[in-house]
Amino acid sequence: MGRYRIVTDLPLAFSPEVADARLNGAPIVALESTIITHGMPFPQNLETASRVETEIRAHGAVPATIAVMDGRLHVGLTAAELERLAQAEAVMKLSRADIAACLAAGRTGATTVAATMIAARLAGIAVFATGGIGGVHRGAETSFDISADLHELARTPVTVVAAGAKAILDLPKTLEVLETLGVPVIAYGQDEFPAFWSHRSGLPAPLRMDKARDIAAAHQMRARLGLDGGQLVANPIPESAEIPRAEIMPVIETALAEAEAQGIAAKAVTPFLLARIFDLTGGRSLEANIALVLNNARLGAAISCEIARQS
Repeated sequence: MGRYRIVTDLPLAFSPEVADARLNGAPIVALESTIITHGMPFPQNLETASRVETEIRAHGAVPATIAVMDGRLHVGLTAAELERLAQAEAVMKLSRADIAACLAAGRTGATTVAATMIAARLAGIAVFATGGIGGVHRGAETSFDISADLHELARTPVTVVAAGAKAILDLPKTLEVLETLGVPVIAYGQDEFPAFWSHRSGLPAPLRMDKARDIAAAHQMRARLGLDGGQLVANPIPESAEIPRAEIMPVIETALAEAEAQGIAAKAVTPFLLARIFDLTGGRSLEANIALVLNNARLGAAISCEIARQS
């Protein structure tokens, strides 16, 4: 259990736990790493990452946190590697555009939704649990700021479990782009699309499913039909942990106005907004974020277990 097994000619490194799961056909859930390197300070980032992995194991699946380290795309991290990543500095934030460059340069990189989906496909992992996906930013009609996550969902066959798209985005436009790209958007257990920190957005979801086995069956059917792309499973934050939309929206508007006044743009926008919303909510936004990630981990494990059974 002390060494990796490299099983392809790709620069992939599987943790012993993930390597054993792949060998035995056990269910695996991919996890991104930007929440560790860009989402929280140490040691809270390490504690949260460990809690999410523990939650997945408790529900019958194996966690595979993904990151680029030492010139390898690591699929699953040991406890020591997770701690090392949690304290790393100058970590690249990786999407489709820069993952290859990071690997070639031997740098350390944390994977976003898009990059994690790419890694999951390479590793044969069907399910990925995250917090929220990126999408269409406010004012995208002039800035053209649209996340690569949406196009990745349209091309890479991974089922992504998220609490919807981040609420700082333009949710109606995000849903429109997903529809145009042919991405199934499945609300879990309700008819509305969730809004990240909030249980409901007021927007109808294109599809609804109430059981993990049905989501797994839809994933399998897409493969049988030869359809490109994955599925977005929009899993609402538990109501006990949410910040209601009527309460969070004025906070988001305040943060957006501050960003515009300070000329903050491009990749700097999202980190700035999340930090300001954290301050303006007295830390409640981060507490809600942790709760929804854990909730998504549980559902991701259930879907992964169902796919393994159906296979």
